[in-house]
Amino acid sequence: MRHRMFAGVHAGAHRYLCHARGYPGHGHGRHSGDSMEHEMLARRRKFGAQELQLLFLALLAEKPCHGYELIKDIEQRSRGYYVPSPGVVYPALTFLEETGLVEVEADGNRKLYRVSTLGVAHLESAREEVKLTLARLSFVGKKMETMRRAMQGEGGEPDPDGWLPEYIAAHRGLKRALVLKADADEAEQRRIAAILQRAIAEIEGTGNE
Repeated sequence: MRHRMFAGVHAGAHRYLCHARGYPGHGHGRHSGDSMEHEMLARRRKFGAQELQLLFLALLAEKPCHGYELIKDIEQRSRGYYVPSPGVVYPALTFLEETGLVEVEADGNRKLYRVSTLGVAHLESAREEVKLTLARLSFVGKKMETMRRAMQGEGGEPDPDGWLPEYIAAHRGLKRALVLKADADEAEQRRIAAILQRAIAEIEGTGNE
């Protein structure tokens, strides 16, 4: 019963929605493509209630921690793109505790959260969703860092934890190619879809050797 409860969003789920945060360089170079995309990312809702619950559960599976440590971990992984407020984190943790997915123990005057056996089982059943959620957090963090470096004129300096210039160029090239094919007929759409499916399989390592 508790396991099924996790799939629903309780009455206070709206409190879990993310809050926007300021971004380095925001407001400069507003007419560049990267800046426009930067602003779109800033306006976009970051994680919904169930995504946040799953994200917190996945991070707690890595190690037990306090709510404040969860906030700092997410801030670091997203490179400042998303810093959940206590008003977002603690109601979500309370919900996870109430549904039996996390356990809580007193640690001085604070609470230490850890994943329960039921929580581990839930993570296992949602393995692909967990992987995608964590990857999304990393992706938006690198995206924001790439934009920050570009706006601050650091594009020539290597970022050891960031994307290579050729990777960025390929990513942009693909988006440009798809935009130019927006009016493709059915036959052309099928051709493009087949190319993309082969590329996806190769990128994800599922293609035949």
